[in-house]
Amino acid sequence: MAQVKKVVLAYSGGLDTSVIIRWLIENYHCEVVAACVDLGSLEGGAKSFDEIKQKAIRTGASKCYIVDARKEFASDFIFPAVKANALYEDKYYLGTSLARPLISKHIVAIAKKEKADALSHGATGKGNDQVRFEIGFRTLMPGVKIIAPWREWNIRSREDAIAYAQKYNIPIPVTKSKPYSSDANMWHISYEGGILEDPANPYPEEIFQMTVSPQKAPNKPEKVEIGFVKGVPVSVNGKKLAPDALVLALNKIGGRNAVGRVDMVENRLVGMKSRGVYESPAAFLLYAAHRDLETITVDRETYHFKNTLSGKMGEMIYNGLWYTTLRTALSNFIDETQKFVTGTVELELYKGNIKTLSRKSPHSLYWEKLSTFGYSGEQIYDHKDSEGFIKLFGLPHTVESLLRPK
Repeated sequence: MAQVKKVVLAYSGGLDTSVIIRWLIENYHCEVVAACVDLGSLEGGAKSFDEIKQKAIRTGASKCYIVDARKEFASDFIFPAVKANALYEDKYYLGTSLARPLISKHIVAIAKKEKADALSHGATGKGNDQVRFEIGFRTLMPGVKIIAPWREWNIRSREDAIAYAQKYNIPIPVTKSKPYSSDANMWHISYEGGILEDPANPYPEEIFQMTVSPQKAPNKPEKVEIGFVKGVPVSVNGKKLAPDALVLALNKIGGRNAVGRVDMVENRLVGMKSRGVYESPAAFLLYAAHRDLETITVDRETYHFKNTLSGKMGEMIYNGLWYTTLRTALSNFIDETQKFVTGTVELELYKGNIKTLSRKSPHSLYWEKLSTFGYSGEQIYDHKDSEGFIKLFGLPHTVESLLRPK
């Protein structure tokens, strides 16, 4: 092992990072500083972040930082994704992908403060998170040594990690009978592994923590109104909320109405297909409302072009490219498109379904007098104008048919 004096570990209190503290001490004979970034959800079966901190210390860490980044996560990472309508492969709302660059930012800041000479994470050698963490580390702290235990140690499976934890009496949140790998923050909870590894198996209902099943959702629809200013969500049912509070409020509303579940087989960056099950109630509601508000506030050409960028933005975030010139440039362009995306959208939720009831904006481009099937007045729209337009619009096809007859 290379000589390392102090390592800052991105710590969650879950299975992998709990084991890694002890493994780093044993194999690198170094000081381990744990750093847990609070993004709105507890992991590792803990009831408080103080419990997570004490667990890290008991496991061998010299100290454990707890960083409250909830508001920053919502305002600086989640909301830019909402404005972009960014999705990966049309289904994944990027809950883990958005979290990793922010965690990397705070891990690097702590490493500089502690004068650490290495960084570590608990991502496996098969997953996307190793890429997201390490691109963030290398971008924000070029040249730093990165220790990725899953690429070094003899532990080869979740079962091996569980056995290692039991050997050292390290409390862990998973068992051999329920070996799900889970990541949680205010934007989602993900589930992988175990029975989910076979895409032919339906997901077990008991895994979910944020959403009820449609069968257990209320028999009466619930209405929710979401307000936006320049594409940024600012209110729920007329009440202004801080970014993190807004996301958490919508999680509760969507979750109790069975809104927000995704079951997909995705193409990982490292080249394999992987089945993931996700809960993202607030994401479902915010994306649905934001898209609808854009339909009345963004002009046609901008709207169509912006939609071509949603997938690209989702792909870049998924691939860990948050701190890149292109991602920043795309976000700046998207911000320009959001100047008039101000207003409210009312949704109706019922047993997993979302229905739009109302779209309102002081900057709406929808002109009922123009769009009506009734008489608009010739000064507004003259039906005769359509004839010349159609002839010119179709002229290339008419010419081709005349000069290249079949």
